[in-house]
Amino acid sequence: MAEQIVQSVQATGLADILERILDKGLVIVGDIKVNLTDIELLTIKIRLLVASVERAKEIGIDWWETDANLSSKTKQMEAENRLLRERLDRLEAVVEAQE
Repeated sequence: MAEQIVQSVQATGLADILERILDKGLVIVGDIKVNLTDIELLTIKIRLLVASVERAKEIGIDWWETDANLSSKTKQMEAENRLLRERLDRLEAVVEAQE
């Protein structure tokens, strides 16, 4: 019986911590640099933000909405873009012909 109480308290504690992280956000930053006699050979910058979607939008982060690799509308947008470029090319050709 005591084990059930301890597990319940731990689960609630973990849930509270996760809720706070998603509500407030958590940022982890790290840089790795490889130098050889004062010459920088490699730099790796690692940035990790853990937050809810709503909180991320509040602080101005919404890259997943415009990232072509994550959007389900990528093919539609590419087709529209191609059609608009073709239309623009035709209009420019007409204008050049009139000049």
